[in-house]
Amino acid sequence: MTTRRKAIEIVSAAAASVAFPEITRAQGSGSDKRKALDHVVVLMFENRSFDNLLGRLYAPGEVKSFDGVIGKDLGNPIPEWAEQGAERKVVPYGVSPTMNTPQPDPGEEYPHINTDLFGILDPKNRFMPLARMVAPYNAPGDPRQRPTMDGFVMDYISAFTAEMRRQPTYDEYAQIMTGYTPQQMPVLSALARGFAVFDHWFCEVPSQTFTNRSFFHAGTASGYVVNMSPPDSFPAHNKAETLFERLEAKGLTWRVYCDSPSPASFTGLIHASRLRNRFATHFSTVADFLEDARRGRLPTYSFIEPNLWHGHNDMHPPISALIHGLPYDPPSSLLGGDALLAAVYDAVRSSSSPRGSNYLNTFLMIAFDESGGTYDHVPPPPAVPPIRTAPAGQMGFTFQRSGARVPAIAISAWVPERTVVNDEYRHTSLIQTLRKRWSLGPPLTARDASARDIAPVLSLGKPRAPDEWPEVVPRPVPTFDVALLPPDLPLSPLGKALVHSMLALEKSLGAAVPTVSPDTTLTGAEAIAMIRDDAFKLFPGLRTTS
Repeated sequence: MTTRRKAIEIVSAAAASVAFPEITRAQGSGSDKRKALDHVVVLMFENRSFDNLLGRLYAPGEVKSFDGVIGKDLGNPIPEWAEQGAERKVVPYGVSPTMNTPQPDPGEEYPHINTDLFGILDPKNRFMPLARMVAPYNAPGDPRQRPTMDGFVMDYISAFTAEMRRQPTYDEYAQIMTGYTPQQMPVLSALARGFAVFDHWFCEVPSQTFTNRSFFHAGTASGYVVNMSPPDSFPAHNKAETLFERLEAKGLTWRVYCDSPSPASFTGLIHASRLRNRFATHFSTVADFLEDARRGRLPTYSFIEPNLWHGHNDMHPPISALIHGLPYDPPSSLLGGDALLAAVYDAVRSSSSPRGSNYLNTFLMIAFDESGGTYDHVPPPPAVPPIRTAPAGQMGFTFQRSGARVPAIAISAWVPERTVVNDEYRHTSLIQTLRKRWSLGPPLTARDASARDIAPVLSLGKPRAPDEWPEVVPRPVPTFDVALLPPDLPLSPLGKALVHSMLALEKSLGAAVPTVSPDTTLTGAEAIAMIRDDAFKLFPGLRTTS
């Protein structure tokens, strides 16, 4: 039995037996509202828009206001140059037929998201991989232009063709215009209905993982827009001050928990120039989080990364769908993510330490780093540049536009059920909230200075007891055996970013590393051979015995 599974079983047993009222009688319990944010936990998933996962959460009239998809005539035009299905003119928005769509993964980098948002696709960039795309990278001429949200089909056909070397059929590209029902995602949906869901929460950059995750903790990405152009961009040159350091300066604690078998932390790599000397002390596993929650010893701030590696449970769309006729990741990342969410939620709900972290003083936030190119119908708003006087960043982006709308859920004993927050929020709202809660000093950047505080969402005068919180039961997760993964399969884009970031970091530390071009196709076996041992030396807390 794995360490993680043992920890989950311990938490489940605690949930069944704990005497919750004892907490409120204990001295220093955090039972008053002023302590509601004593312990903040963020679980951040990958690459899903709001419409994709929560657009069908409420039907019209169920709640006062909810900007979803039910009852709306939503769709995207089919470009005339599509080889199949162009005569249909439009792809209407529908329900995903499987738990593994869109497959293959949509384009998520800055030029792809520009096409999604504005319906602009330079003919020179059509059917091209990112490395061969040209300026201005499908961006509008005026950064103030309002997004039309009508280029998702166009970009998906182009990106599919670049990857698969053929144009997709209508049914293949219609996947990009589908999303999930509450029945398909029971845990995420139950928690969104049982607490507060934000229907206007936006990621910070219209692009991919590293830049948005950097904004989440630093309010900037040092001008970078894509993951690894060049490979050492984030690990060596992202020198922005982080929320983690502000917490330390105030004498507060933090920890990053990564789900196994992740060999390295993306948070650590993204902020390596600032956090390198904390790799051995502040990074551990989700199994450790479950145990820390059970024992009431959660730090002030906990950030949880799903498994972004083989058999990933990060809710990321299927990676490289079929390569050489073999499925890369047959288990559903959505089902795996829903199960991980259930374990984390149950750990918080059942936490009952009379003097440490417990269900009364722990706030759980569910977030997604970016939309990943999945469809959403709400145009992202303008944004304040992190540094108003800074020159344009990578690919000429001026950081005056937000990324797409993404799912966000606030879970606390102090949050009313069936709450829908309609105000505009964004990733840097977390920085704003913790700065105010703990008097952490001035804003990190102009971006987090302009973000809304989450604290008012915790609006109850009397906390909800855990037996009033939703019960969650995840659907069965397909079995994934990493030993059965063909070793010659090309590495996923996210895995490739991890490998190149690790190599760049090791090189910056003076280690001798192999020279690997970003354009080189690496297999999973090659990647593991290159970085696994060195990764665990850098992040010893991520090594497990399973």
